[in-house]
Amino acid sequence: MQAILTIPEFSGGPDAREQLLFREVSGVPLLIRAIATANRAGAGEVLLIFPGCIPSEIVERVRENKILSAGPVVECISVSGFDPASASEWRQISSRLQEEFFWIPWNWVTNKHALLALRLLAYEPATWTIPSRLKRDAVINPTEFLSSTGKAEGIAILPEDATETAERWLAAHSGKPLDGIYTSFNRRLCRPAVRALAHTAVSPNAVTLAGLFVACVSAYFFSRGSYLFSVTGALLFFLSGLLDEIDGMLARIKFSDSAFGTWFEGSVDNLSYLLLFGGIAAGLSRDRGPRELWIGGVILGGAILSVAVVSWLRQRSTQPQRPNEYLGKLYRLLDQDRGNWISRVSRNIEFLLKKGVFIHYVLLFSLLGLLPVMMRIAAIAANLTWILALYFKRRFFRGPRPGAEAVRFQKTAKVNL
Repeated sequence: MQAILTIPEFSGGPDAREQLLFREVSGVPLLIRAIATANRAGAGEVLLIFPGCIPSEIVERVRENKILSAGPVVECISVSGFDPASASEWRQISSRLQEEFFWIPWNWVTNKHALLALRLLAYEPATWTIPSRLKRDAVINPTEFLSSTGKAEGIAILPEDATETAERWLAAHSGKPLDGIYTSFNRRLCRPAVRALAHTAVSPNAVTLAGLFVACVSAYFFSRGSYLFSVTGALLFFLSGLLDEIDGMLARIKFSDSAFGTWFEGSVDNLSYLLLFGGIAAGLSRDRGPRELWIGGVILGGAILSVAVVSWLRQRSTQPQRPNEYLGKLYRLLDQDRGNWISRVSRNIEFLLKKGVFIHYVLLFSLLGLLPVMMRIAAIAANLTWILALYFKRRFFRGPRPGAEAVRFQKTAKVNL
């Protein structure tokens, strides 16, 4: 897959052009954002078309940017006054075009999900002012029929426009396609904080650590045992859940998500659960006796086993650099396997295990004074989780880890060489 971006001529000279191309939107320069978004949508090569002399300072800034360090191959060509609506000008660069490519206006702010949702067009698009996903023949040999480009989500930033609208759009669309009602509600609460943090040096991992600290304080309040302390602990745990949303939203907006970040966030989430249940068990034991500690021990044992089994299953079912794809992959398999009642029931209740959902129920049970009931439900759920994980490992993930064959082939090739 390829992405094509054209850099127009700007009035005001090279300085004005560079200022516009590298205007920061949520902490990322505009041109860098366009290239990185195309890469996240699957474009392994980006072709930049300049109207005249290729400015070395712009090319250098693009190629030295850290966000693109492991990103696409960026190539630059010069075509005077390139007009995308002219088939003859596309033919001039036909040798540089792949069979399928994204057309992305230089000033269009969007995300990878919006690009992936574009319908592949075999005809010339009706407008060139919004992104399109095109076949090569659509521009080389256009027909008189103009197809509708379809819905292209995003915001176009013009030289005279402020970036606030685009930043609001990015924050509002920084979730995931699988987000449910609870997570969408949480993300809406987090948008102002995400927009503010995007312009700072605060990293997503720092936000994750802040969430862990809040979870520790929450566990302390739960361990005190009174109703008011428990409600305070629940409110703090809700806040830690919001911080958990913020780190992911911030990482996606600033293109700083990584395999380590996914592992680190998951580890902190797991630890926060252990702190929560340990704190609640200690607090309940003050009022109801040592039996609550036994319930807490059952939960902690099941939670530790669940963390270990799910982590192993994640490693077995995803590529090393894409651990974040585990849940999406499991959901698809469960949806396809709805004829099996275990898969059907698991798919319908799995959302309750998400921290973004669970924080609402912790707060609800705390307000109603029903923490003992919640702990008994959690004792069952914690142990069912690792049992079901083993069941789905046997049902869905019997084969070798994805990418394992390619790794073995590369090692064999090196030995043969």
